Amino acid sequence: MKSPRVSLRVFTTTLAILATVPAALSAQMEPTTPRGADEGDGPHERLILRGATVIDGTGAPPMGPVDIVIEGDRIVQIQTVGYPGVPIDENRRPSGATREIDMTGMYVMPGFVDMHAHTGGNPKAPQPEYVYKLWMGHGITTSRGVGHGPMMWALGEKAAAERNEIVAPRMFTYARPGEAWDRGPIDSPEKAREWVRWAAEVEVDGAKIDGLKLGAMDPDIMAAVIDEGKKFGLGSVAHLGQMGVVRMTALDAAEAGLDMMTHYYGLFESMLTDYSVQDWPLDYNYQDEQHRFGNVGRLWNQAAEPGSEQWNDLIDRFLELGFGIDPTMTIYEASRDVMRSREADFHEEYTLPSQWDFYQPSRRAHGSYWFYWTSEDEYHWKRFFQKWMHFLNDYKNAGGRVTTGSDSGFIYKLYGFDYIRELELLREAGFHPVEVIRSATLFGAEELHDPKGTSIDFGILRPGLKADLVVVDENPLQNLKVLYGNGAVKLNDETGETERVGGIKYTIKDGIVYNAQQLLADVREMVRRAKEERAVSDNGGN
Repeated sequence: MKSPRVSLRVFTTTLAILATVPAALSAQMEPTTPRGADEGDGPHERLILRGATVIDGTGAPPMGPVDIVIEGDRIVQIQTVGYPGVPIDENRRPSGATREIDMTGMYVMPGFVDMHAHTGGNPKAPQPEYVYKLWMGHGITTSRGVGHGPMMWALGEKAAAERNEIVAPRMFTYARPGEAWDRGPIDSPEKAREWVRWAAEVEVDGAKIDGLKLGAMDPDIMAAVIDEGKKFGLGSVAHLGQMGVVRMTALDAAEAGLDMMTHYYGLFESMLTDYSVQDWPLDYNYQDEQHRFGNVGRLWNQAAEPGSEQWNDLIDRFLELGFGIDPTMTIYEASRDVMRSREADFHEEYTLPSQWDFYQPSRRAHGSYWFYWTSEDEYHWKRFFQKWMHFLNDYKNAGGRVTTGSDSGFIYKLYGFDYIRELELLREAGFHPVEVIRSATLFGAEELHDPKGTSIDFGILRPGLKADLVVVDENPLQNLKVLYGNGAVKLNDETGETERVGGIKYTIKDGIVYNAQQLLADVREMVRRAKEERAVSDNGGN
């Protein structure tokens, strides 16, 4: 827990810098609605969850029935109380509850960790409450913002979430080098180190390094950011975009000490076969996003084949360096099947009109690159996914750390819903369902704690750790779809009617029990009101 002095320092610094933030970002900075008296129950003096089956996040198989005892914001006991199909031994059950919840037949997992989160990339971004409730309604109790929003605003949100003053996940703030400071561009290793020291002082958790623009960060400056960050316990993650990847592949970045890559940029470029660069078409223009994203899919046949010496050498070197991969497959899935993403069944009730507008083809909006998307584009992306997934599965099997992130808010991908889709995509890649849950929980927690040199404080179900839990009344290992906010479609053989089953029942964060379905009902109401307001506006107010 941070001291009041530190919190006051961050708060006052935030206020000072927010005054200088450009007006164009103000839409992302609407005040978050404070947590209402009826939002979340607890924390409790002694909460006992009775009779659950636990999936503990380590990769171990399910076990139950168990009783879980939570005092305040911590798990204090996980007690096996019997055997499936046999009456519970009441003598083994912990007592003294100030609140009990019967979880017979339910499955309990650690809270999910989204390792690539933005509160809003849309210039007309919704209120943060909309995003946070979608996250929490899908069991996300920790998010790594890269960034959540403007850096100092995000630090304020992080502090409010830590105090549970807002309904939001626990937040880790990773910032772009040079963000929110007024001492000139980061154009030298010395300036990079100075920014890192300043960022550590205001309690940034890590550096998010982009290689997206002309003049992407030079390798020596990137190395300085990474090296200085390690001295202060700051993590590092990089989006090694096309404008910088020719000088800094994923392998180069790992050698420089980078903790983790996000997305795929630089991965296949680390094992190209015919050239030292991608075989770009000669009329390519990075500023044309259909060029940018369409040609990524063509990388699949320009890199080493699975099982080859070059492929295996890269895996071995990544392992030696302790390199993490946060693939965010979900955010690129529309590239292999845009219709699937565009027509997802949750959009009608859960996607705000302003968000839907942002998804539409546009030369200006990032990720809206459907100018003339073809079956040829989708063919190459499908082949790209096959090879990408093969690498991720091989890396996981060799002992590498692969985490779960969503990058939602772009490309027809909605907060929360498409985090769950990332779990399904890991399953498609060959991960066992318990390995999927481990990537979503333990591995994310380890990646966030390792730079600080501390043991995990969440991520698995263990006494002494934070009481962050996800509760669902269907078996998620049998069907990950039951984790979607609107559940999974199932035929009721008794009535002959189809119905939806599942949907997360409770999200517990810091020992506070949230009704996940109520959080999602709040989102549906936000969407309903927004559509109603738009209809009135479109009719001239009549």
